[in-house]
Amino acid sequence: MKECVFIITENLHVTENVHRMTLSGDITEIKRPGQFVNIKIDGFFLRRPISVCDVSKNSLTLIYKVVGKGTEALSKMSEGAELSLLTGLGNGYNTSLSGDSPLIIGGGVGVPPLFLLAKKLTGEGKNVSVILGFNKKDEVFYEDEFKRLGCKVSVTTVDGSYGIKGFVTDALPKDYSYVYTCGPEPMLKAVYKNTVTSGQFSFEERMGCGFGACMGCSCRTITGYKRICKDGPVMKKEEILWEA
Repeated sequence: MKECVFIITENLHVTENVHRMTLSGDITEIKRPGQFVNIKIDGFFLRRPISVCDVSKNSLTLIYKVVGKGTEALSKMSEGAELSLLTGLGNGYNTSLSGDSPLIIGGGVGVPPLFLLAKKLTGEGKNVSVILGFNKKDEVFYEDEFKRLGCKVSVTTVDGSYGIKGFVTDALPKDYSYVYTCGPEPMLKAVYKNTVTSGQFSFEERMGCGFGACMGCSCRTITGYKRICKDGPVMKKEEILWEA
């Protein structure tokens, strides 16, 4: 973990409530896809945890949804503004377990961390399939970016306004070697139930400190309680225990 000052170089709308922010700064602590940063926003006590979408040289890309006053303030920040970030948080995805034909499944704002994962997997020569799930056409983002990496991409929308009508589990392919996923818990449960291989699941959770001190984001696993922010957010499929 490292605290660094980053400078905003871009802060744009992606969809109505989703923004893409690009920042310039020290990214050396970001070692794996699936890690996150914790952003200090002036006027707010708690930092905001946001998954890393992409890194390149000294550039960091974050995609976030405006869901409250903190992210609303973030969305109004201009190019050139400075932000204090804790970087290198979370364990991230392990790509060594993927096999030759991994499947990536993302839902809503669970999609961004999967982009850097897909970038790494395709860079390793893997044949990557991607399923992106949204509620409606207006919410779809990053389909083309995944395609440009060479991924086979399917998009589902709950209302059928774009792509395949239904949920991400309605687009599951017949053959895949491993599963990587991130999204809301109901989606993760459905993916867990309907996939046949091992995999890694990244959990979205409210966090206080973001680095394991407050124990506010603990979840139960087969080996006891783990902290989503420090021991996760990525868990192996075999260790997950779903709450009743």
